[in-house]
Amino acid sequence: MTRLLIKDALIIPMDNVKREFPWINGDIYIADGVIREIGANLSVNDEGCEIMRGKDTVVLPGLVNCHTHAAMTLLRSYADDLPLMKWLSERIWPREAHLTKQDIYTGTMLSILEMIKSGTTSFADMYFYMDEVARAVEESGIRAVLSRGMVGTGNRAQFAIDESREFVKKWHNEAGGRITCMLGPHAPYTCSPDYLRKVTQLSDELGVGLHIHLAETAGEVADIEKQYGKTPIKLMEAIGLFENRQVLAAHCVHVSDEEIEILKKYNVGIAHNPQSNMKLASGAAPVPKMLKAGALVGLGTDSAASNNNLDMLEEMRTCALLHKLVTMDSTVLPAYQILEMATRHGSKVLGLEKAGSIQPGYKADLILMDFHQPHLIPLHDPVANIVYAAQSSDIKTVIIDGKIVMKDRQMLTFDEEKILAEAQACARDLVSR
Repeated sequence: MTRLLIKDALIIPMDNVKREFPWINGDIYIADGVIREIGANLSVNDEGCEIMRGKDTVVLPGLVNCHTHAAMTLLRSYADDLPLMKWLSERIWPREAHLTKQDIYTGTMLSILEMIKSGTTSFADMYFYMDEVARAVEESGIRAVLSRGMVGTGNRAQFAIDESREFVKKWHNEAGGRITCMLGPHAPYTCSPDYLRKVTQLSDELGVGLHIHLAETAGEVADIEKQYGKTPIKLMEAIGLFENRQVLAAHCVHVSDEEIEILKKYNVGIAHNPQSNMKLASGAAPVPKMLKAGALVGLGTDSAASNNNLDMLEEMRTCALLHKLVTMDSTVLPAYQILEMATRHGSKVLGLEKAGSIQPGYKADLILMDFHQPHLIPLHDPVANIVYAAQSSDIKTVIIDGKIVMKDRQMLTFDEEKILAEAQACARDLVSR
């Protein structure tokens, strides 16, 4: 296991400690996958410890992508400029029917490469052939919360439950603890209340949480209310889906003040996906209201087929600007609050313990940013620079679980060029099937 001492860096701990400024100058000592010590002029009696100089470098917790469908990178730019349901039913679902296990592995590796190179150290994924996703996570060194997508209609509904049970038993807490699992009922419009009750029973049996799409579009909300007499959020409360378990709810765009209180009451983790919601014209989730109410909100990209990238720096900037515009208030969602959503709060949304912050005893998931760049100078406020000005190319080194997975923009855990070539060939073959 890597032992590492980062010297003389500007550190943004995201530790919720009150200071004059939310950053400090100093050193970080990492051993056995954990942050051991933070301070000025640290000296470590460890001959095997690698020393990394931090001049012109800002260190912050790795970014957390709370909602993806990673293998859909193979469909990037394939079906753009369409409304959600047409995008799904006429372009995405028909093409997904041709995906193979090798496609899923290759698309996931491409996605992981993109995420690591843009500073993401943890992500939540919902898809199928999830053994291949888990294999990609294990090999690449990233951290992930994985769920097998479950559709409760047709003759494969029970198969999805059985396969999910086996997937959780096989992969939960594997890859040295970097992989954790949830169940993935897709949405109320693809999973009936009776089916969702079966999923919650399985959740109780396995002791894992749920990852589900909720209230993404106005049409979805209207259709569910017409069919069941309740909106998606209220329907989930009525069937007990939120009770006594961790729930990760993607989108939550069309929710009332009362429903925000429901989400807060059950401590539901909300994955806000501003760029995907904007591109598909799904709407703008009332995130400032959610945060003011005390709800738990993180950020996600959704898939590269609806975004069209997995760059969490872009997602942060978009989130900040979108809600300032929607509310016509330039003070809402200041830079530090946005960075919290992408780090510490995102980790809580995914149920990751001792993560998303730089403090002793926490997981050593860190990113080092090169601030010796024209667009990051002057350094009046490094947090504002990250949220409003930084680019993914500024991420120079990524550390996950105490291991350096990218150093000076070079991947260390797999062959970047090999993945790029395989993904291009795979995508070309997929759209011709």
